[in-house]
Amino acid sequence: MTSPRKIEANRKNARASTGPKTAQGRARLARNALRHGLSLPVCSNPVLCEEVESLARKIAGTEANVEIRELARRAAEAQIDVGRGRYARYRLLSDALSNPDYESRADTRQKFALMLSRVAKQLLAMDRYERRALLRRKVALRALDDMRRSNPSDCR
Repeated sequence: MTSPRKIEANRKNARASTGPKTAQGRARLARNALRHGLSLPVCSNPVLCEEVESLARKIAGTEANVEIRELARRAAEAQIDVGRGRYARYRLLSDALSNPDYESRADTRQKFALMLSRVAKQLLAMDRYERRALLRRKVALRALDDMRRSNPSDCR
């Protein structure tokens, strides 16, 4: 049984960890997902959704059953997300490197170090998205392989 002292401490900690309290803090938090768009579902973009369907058809094959097609779609979504994350990282670094603020630096290493120090937090966020997408892809492909191994006749 939990003691009353522990319960009160938990409640106090919970009150302190409920997110931003001010309107300005809440507004900033609401814009977090819009910074690079990686948290939006792939199929919210019709072009990417078509890419997912095309890749899923290639992964599953033409005469795959519904379960195989769904697993292939999950793997394809994750693969498209991996590409989105990598492209966002490329765009961030390209924009930072072409920033005229860094042109005054004579030493290329110094320029690069300064630029990386300013974009490090964003790079870490993009890395988290990419790692999650890679994990989702790995899980989906393993499930697809398991399904194909257990029912080889259903996969054709």
